Amino acid sequence: MISRRLGRTGHESAVAVLGAAAFWNSETGEAAPALDAALAAGVNHLDIAPQYGAAEAALGPLIPAVRHRLFIGCKTTRRNRDGVRAQLENSLSLLGCDSFDLYQLHAVCDVEELDARADAVAAIMQARDEGLCKYVGITGHDVTVPASHLEALRRYDLDTVMFPVNRRLWADDGYRADAEALLATCADRDIGVMAIKAVARRPWPAGADHHATTWYEPYTDDANIETSVRFTLSVPGVQVFCTAGDVDLLPRVLAAAEAFEPLPVEELAPVAAGVAAEPLIRRPG
Repeated sequence: MISRRLGRTGHESAVAVLGAAAFWNSETGEAAPALDAALAAGVNHLDIAPQYGAAEAALGPLIPAVRHRLFIGCKTTRRNRDGVRAQLENSLSLLGCDSFDLYQLHAVCDVEELDARADAVAAIMQARDEGLCKYVGITGHDVTVPASHLEALRRYDLDTVMFPVNRRLWADDGYRADAEALLATCADRDIGVMAIKAVARRPWPAGADHHATTWYEPYTDDANIETSVRFTLSVPGVQVFCTAGDVDLLPRVLAAAEAFEPLPVEELAPVAAGVAAEPLIRRPG
C-alpha cells in the first residue's frame, strides 16, 4: 500500500487509515484478526474515538504491542475543559498510551457547534503543550462540514481536517465548491487532509435490511468499492481515507487501497455524475 505525507505532521501515512468505528460491537478476540490484517496490508494509522461504542475497550489490550507501528488519532465531542481533559486521559488509559499523535475536535458540523467548542480547543492546545498529543485536528460528517472547517482554520492553528469526500458529494456543486475551498486552504497551510465516507452510497432506505454496521448504506461489491476508493484518493488535496465502520467490509476496502491508481483529474466529474441520483447522506439524528 502506498503512503502519503499527512501535511505538517510529517507522518508518512498509508493511504488507508483504520477506522475504529468498525469495532463498535467488538470484543478484543474479534478485533485482533482485523487489526492484524490491517497491519499486514501496511496500515500504520488508527482513527478511534470514545463515541465508537466498544472500540477503545476492544482494541486497548492490543495497542501497546504495536504502538510503535501506529500513528494514533483520537477525538472528543466534549465542550468544557474539564470534560475534554477527563475524556482524553480515559482514552489514553484504555489504549495503553502515554500520548496520542493527534487529538481532534470530533463531529464539528457547523459554525454553531464550532462556537460551542472554544473551551475544548483551549483544553486540547494545553494538552498538546503538556505532551499528551503532538497535533490537533477537527472532524465532521455532514454537508455543512467544509464551510465550518474552513472557519475553524481561520480561528485556530490546526494540523489536520477530516471530512466526507466521495463520488456523490462531488456531484453536488455547492458541496464541491466548499470542499475545494477548504482543500485549497489546507494545501496553502500544509494541513493534513483525511477523507471519510469514501464507500458511502446513500442513507439507509426505509425498511432496508441493514447488511452492514455503518449508519449509512455502503457499497459492498468489489467494483464499486474500488471505484469509490480510487475516486476519493484521486481528489486533489486528499491524502488518506478512513476505512468504513464495518469489519466485514475491511478486507475489500484494504484491497482497494492496495490496488489504488490515481484517476486523471478530468475523469472525476464524469465518475461523480454517475451517482448523482443518489440522495445525500446527512448526519444521523
